[in-house]
Amino acid sequence: MRSWSWLEDNIIILEVCGKNVLSCVKKGYMKDDYVHFFVRRPVRRSPIINRGYFSRFAALRKLLFQFLNSDANLEEDRRTKKQVLSLGAGFDTTYFQLQEEGKAPDLYVELDFKEVTTKKAALIEIHGQLREKVGATALISREKGEVLGDHYKLLPVDLRDIQKLDDVIALANLDPSLPTFIIAECVLIYLDPDSSRAIVGWASKTFSTAVFFLYEQIHPDDAFGEQMIRNLESRGCGLLGIYATPTLEAKERLFLEQGWQRAVAWDMLRVYSKFIDAQERRRHAGEDGREIMWPCAVKNDINKILEVFY
Repeated sequence: MRSWSWLEDNIIILEVCGKNVLSCVKKGYMKDDYVHFFVRRPVRRSPIINRGYFSRFAALRKLLFQFLNSDANLEEDRRTKKQVLSLGAGFDTTYFQLQEEGKAPDLYVELDFKEVTTKKAALIEIHGQLREKVGATALISREKGEVLGDHYKLLPVDLRDIQKLDDVIALANLDPSLPTFIIAECVLIYLDPDSSRAIVGWASKTFSTAVFFLYEQIHPDDAFGEQMIRNLESRGCGLLGIYATPTLEAKERLFLEQGWQRAVAWDMLRVYSKFIDAQERRRHAGEDGREIMWPCAVKNDINKILEVFY
């Protein structure tokens, strides 16, 4: 396996993503009381970036809530436990938001490279608002890059090593027989195609009932895609998998060929028009002064959804 000398650049990209989320929060697109713990300097982003991140946020939350609430009409003692597995979680704050809203699953597991989990574990330990959400009895190790709580686990792993993935799943006490919502936002596209296929296939074989939400880039050959690739490569962060799955149809095939029962891809224009109600779109247009649309892609699996975005 080649050395990941680009990890420092990758962490910078994670910080940029955090700044984009914070920009959305400050403009009133969405609520996130935790992102500021992971962002050093807030910046103001353009309307198209704000809407892109908000649409991504809204699509994930809608699908995740559908999953978590799928048996909400049953009595509590008859409801099935559910779990979430976030691959390449970075500095994402979804777990903390779910805890605040009283909607967290029985178990939420985040995986990423040790260089990332070490930073996240340190921030969770330092900030009381984060610390209390993982539970008073949670064990936090900055050195190992681990947080081990009753309902939240943060663990380091190289996702390309399937054997270690199995080991980490066992350490996290994830139950393969329970309904599992898997999240991979702009993660697999940075891996070589064989590794991406292996991870998708591993998830299909490991979990008996699962949703896989994928969000990543497509269309490398149009003008926007070519510029995007140049920008990322200039930072040492090439999209190693984009030419293997350059279209919505190719994303669908990736999952279907690896054992998933169903896969449906959407672009972000459809996400914006179908997942965001008209009143919300008008509000955003008023805040940013104009209406902007852009292309991208999303996917759905088993009752599973995968999202792909520029």
